[in-house]
Amino acid sequence: MSTTAIAGPARQAEAGATPPKKRALPYRTISWVVPVLLLLAWELACRAGLIAANVLPAPSSVGTTAWHLTETGELPRHLWESLKRAAIGFAIGASLGLVLGVLTGFSRLFESIIDRNIQIVRAIPFLAILPLVMVWFGVGESGRYFLVALGTLFPVYLNTVLGIRQVDPKLLEMGRVVGLSRLDLIRAAILPGALPSILLGVRLALTNAWLALVIAETVGAPAGIGFMATNAREFLQTDVIVLVIVLYALIGLTTDLIARGLERRFLAWHPNYYGGKK
Repeated sequence: MSTTAIAGPARQAEAGATPPKKRALPYRTISWVVPVLLLLAWELACRAGLIAANVLPAPSSVGTTAWHLTETGELPRHLWESLKRAAIGFAIGASLGLVLGVLTGFSRLFESIIDRNIQIVRAIPFLAILPLVMVWFGVGESGRYFLVALGTLFPVYLNTVLGIRQVDPKLLEMGRVVGLSRLDLIRAAILPGALPSILLGVRLALTNAWLALVIAETVGAPAGIGFMATNAREFLQTDVIVLVIVLYALIGLTTDLIARGLERRFLAWHPNYYGGKK
């Protein structure tokens, strides 16, 4: 090999030239392109007659139904009722789950009082407890708030306890060595260490809130997305049924994005979340 061929790369290295970087795949773009392609395939299959309209209407038909219901004001009214129930029930259940989780995580006494009872109630299906809820609260809003709160309590409670119990013991020992009081140790080490698990519980609770609301709104609700689905089932309105399913999916996606935003905000310091960058 000639000295000229060897000297070429050497001069580039001396000049500070860097080799071209490999382009990263646009993962975020791909995550949105795939659902769009699925919707397009669904539309084409319906237009080609491969899927009957009374079995599964085309996305364009569902969009037309959504536009019509929005113009009449029916869809915004039902959507607002469901959002209000989910928000109130989630606020009650998540707050209660956080408080009980903190008490159980820090105290063996509270664990012996609280944990066994919560595990028993958690094992009861919603459909099994629904008749009793109707006896307690009737067909009013209180019963729906209760079911949503019950569904959101468990994931927040379990993940709060798990997060507190999984804090690194070495970190606690270091806090004691530097002279932190128990309150300062909780504020500076335990709660920040448990925060990733708590926020995971919030994400799961947001999903459970809508699952519980589906059940709550199918029994005696005068309005709401679940009421729309029940009413559409009676009249075989498959376009409205699919619209309700799409609404649940969009709301679930939106709430998950909100939860991810909270993770970015509160876990920007964590090396395992977004590289510790704000």
